[in-house]
Amino acid sequence: MRKLGRKTDHRLSMLRGQVTFLLEKGRLETTATRAKEVKSLAEKMITLGKKNTLASRRQALAFITKEDVVKKLFDEIAPSYAGRTGGYTRVILTGPRRGDAAEMAIIELVEEDKKEEKKPAKKAASKKTTAKKAAPKTEEKTEEVATEAPAEETPAEEAKAE
Repeated sequence: MRKLGRKTDHRLSMLRGQVTFLLEKGRLETTATRAKEVKSLAEKMITLGKKNTLASRRQALAFITKEDVVKKLFDEIAPSYAGRTGGYTRVILTGPRRGDAAEMAIIELVEEDKKEEKKPAKKAASKKTTAKKAAPKTEEKTEEVATEAPAEETPAEEAKAE
């Protein structure tokens, strides 16, 4: 664990506050080194939320500073990551801070889980429907061309006959 230039009590208090804020709001802007520490702790809390036992709820309550955030963690956040084994957060580096040139970062909860579930279903369905629909469409088009071709030739033959 990084010391972040703070004594242990202050460091843990700061990180608890940031993890609580991240789980409450879903996004946090801080320095890059703090974001890396917050990422580790937030992912541990989400893993506790996935267990959904009384013991894990008490462990989360011991670390997270707000009870309503723990309720949100166990009821909303953790179930949304049920199919995922890790990587619940992402850190995006944003560049240096203007005042002291500290490297800044945004840490946020990943919400791709819903999109990833939908994408394979759409791709599988689209391939099947494309294969099924493509064949009848081509047959219909060839039939239309075949029926239209004699109709077009008839007026042309009439013009030649005149």
